[in-house]
Amino acid sequence: EIPSRVVHLPLSWKDPAIYETIDKYMASVRDDAPWCPDNIEFIRRINGLASEDDVHRIVFDARYLVMGLGDVYLGAPVATPIDPRHRLVTTKYNPARTWTPPNVVGIGGAYMCVYGMEGPGGYQLFGRTIQVWNTYRQTNAFTEGKPWLLRFFDQIRFFPVSHEELTEWRRDFPLGRREIRIDQETFRLSDYRRFLADNAGSIEAFQTTREAAFDAERAEWERRGEFARVEALASAADDVAEAPEIVVPDGAELVEAPLGGSVWKMLVQPGDRVEKGAIIAIIEAMKTECDVASPSAGVVRQVYAQERQAIAPGAPMIAIEPA
Repeated sequence: EIPSRVVHLPLSWKDPAIYETIDKYMASVRDDAPWCPDNIEFIRRINGLASEDDVHRIVFDARYLVMGLGDVYLGAPVATPIDPRHRLVTTKYNPARTWTPPNVVGIGGAYMCVYGMEGPGGYQLFGRTIQVWNTYRQTNAFTEGKPWLLRFFDQIRFFPVSHEELTEWRRDFPLGRREIRIDQETFRLSDYRRFLADNAGSIEAFQTTREAAFDAERAEWERRGEFARVEALASAADDVAEAPEIVVPDGAELVEAPLGGSVWKMLVQPGDRVEKGAIIAIIEAMKTECDVASPSAGVVRQVYAQERQAIAPGAPMIAIEPA
C-alpha cells in the first residue's frame, strides 16, 4: 500500500501553443516528419484508434501514475497510465525540437510528461496545462519549501478547459489565487492485480490492436525511407567540412560559425546595419538554439550561409564591414 494523491489538472486540448511548436519545428527542422503537421493525428494512427475523439477520451479518462520527476527539467513528471488500456505509445521527434513552450503535455514512448519549462523536446504534444514548478512562491499546492508540485506515486487526472480558461489558470495558479483539487487515496497493489485479472481480455485486445498499428507505422516508415534519413543526415554533416573557398570584401570582418549544427535563422542580409552584440543568426545544435552575435557595429557586406543549411564549426557565415 502506497499513499497516492490524485491531482486534478486543467488541460487545454489542442492548445494553440502546441501548434505554434509544431509550426516552428516544421519551419526550422523538418517539414516532412510522419508526426507533422498534427501530433494528435499521429498519436491516433500509431495506436490504431478510430478517431481523434478516442485519443481525447483516453487522455481524460486516464490516471497517470507519477514514477519519477525531472524528466525534462524542473519537476516534470514521468507518468504512465495505471490502466493498460490507456497506455498510448508513440515515437519521439527525430531530430528533436529545438523549442517547446512551458507546460505543454505530450507522450513519448509510453510516458506522459508535462514540460516544466521552456526548452527543447521530443514528445508528441496534445495540450497544455498549468505550472508544475513555482520558483518564487509557496501556496496551498506548492508546500514544504519545495518548488515542485508533484510527488512520486501521485496520480494525475486532467479535466478539460478552453485556451482562454487556461490562460486565467496560468495567471492565477502560481500566485495562489486559484486552487486545484487534490484527493488523498491509497494505491494497493493487491487491488491493482485484481483489476488486471478482471480486465485481462479487453487489455489484451487493446494491446494487440496498438502493437499492430505501431508495426504498420514502422513498415510505412521503412517503405518511405524514414530510417535512412539518419545516414543521410550524417553524410550531410560530413559534406559541410568541405566548405568552398570564399572571398571576403576588403575591410570586412568575417563572422564564423562558433559551433556545428543547422542554420535555423539568418537575421541579416547584405546592406543591413548592425550594432555590436546584435544577434545576426541562430544555429540549432543538440536540441539547443545558439545565438550568433555581431563582433562589431557596421554594415553587412556578404552572407555565406542559408537557413536550414548544415554548417561546420568555423564555417564562414557573414562578412561585416566595421563602421
